[in-house]
Amino acid sequence: MSDDTLLEVRGLRKYFPIRKGVLQRTVAEVKAVDGVDLAVKIGETVGLVGESGCGKTTTGRAILRLTEPTSGEILFRGRDDARMIDVATASPARLKELRRDMQIIFQDPYSSLNPRMTVGEIVAEPLQIQGLMGRAEREARALDLLKAVGLSEDHSRRFPHEFSGGQRQRIGIARALALNPKLIICDEPVSALDVSIQAQVINLLQDLQERFGLTYLFIAHDLSVVKHISNRVAVMYLGRIVELASTRELFENPKHPYTEALMSAVPVADPDFKVERIPLEGDVPSPVDPPKGCHFHPRCRYAQDICRNEVPAYRQVASAHFASCHRADELGLRGLKSS
Repeated sequence: MSDDTLLEVRGLRKYFPIRKGVLQRTVAEVKAVDGVDLAVKIGETVGLVGESGCGKTTTGRAILRLTEPTSGEILFRGRDDARMIDVATASPARLKELRRDMQIIFQDPYSSLNPRMTVGEIVAEPLQIQGLMGRAEREARALDLLKAVGLSEDHSRRFPHEFSGGQRQRIGIARALALNPKLIICDEPVSALDVSIQAQVINLLQDLQERFGLTYLFIAHDLSVVKHISNRVAVMYLGRIVELASTRELFENPKHPYTEALMSAVPVADPDFKVERIPLEGDVPSPVDPPKGCHFHPRCRYAQDICRNEVPAYRQVASAHFASCHRADELGLRGLKSS
């Protein structure tokens, strides 16, 4: 672990029990997150992508312990920079302190804001919960944050229902900034917004990152958005990270067949550049009973016997490029050219 690592996740798992019968006995488990390893450096943006249901949001919530992880380590460099703290085993009091450094921007800008509170109260609430500042100072801090995200002082006296989706997401961003966090987990923060508004919010997040020295774990399913904002990208499939590389390397030289298929679906704004679409046959396997061997082999056009019987190791296949595929070294997969 290097000194510039802010967050390191080791073997993170989150299994949801399936209970049946009068006694509600556990008969199976949904393996939503099944052994995730990930490190995020100070000041960078790591994108986390994959199909719906692959475990992206559960991973983000488990890192913050909004969802209790089943097992694994969540090492975070808090305000005591001398050592990393395991969030997974932190006491309630210690966890409350860590909340000041770890925040989240939720996906839905409508349900994530309390409709009975004014915008000023919503933005100032984290300060009140942490027992920071007096009332006048909290109000002043809320006004400054609203200005920072492109809203006015006048908006602080209004209620969430008076705002558009894009404005509500700006309020959510202001609330996430209230405690001066080091890490913000962005849980698909633009997926519910119009395309034109998406661009505005993404640019705002980049400006705020530079201004406040923020680190982002950016969860999304839109690869074009991830390509624009991320320094590195992790690709997730059925609860596991199957590939991780710098954004440019991943898009131009994917090493996992699943990543290649995702890249083939990204629209390219160049009529002369032809992309072979790679349809994925069949549905995503059930996380209750995942396939033996490589989880992706039932949908992989390159699958061989070893893929059906042995779990591929998550290993380095190029400089700072990691993948979980038996054939990563031999396949010449097609990526996308840089725009």
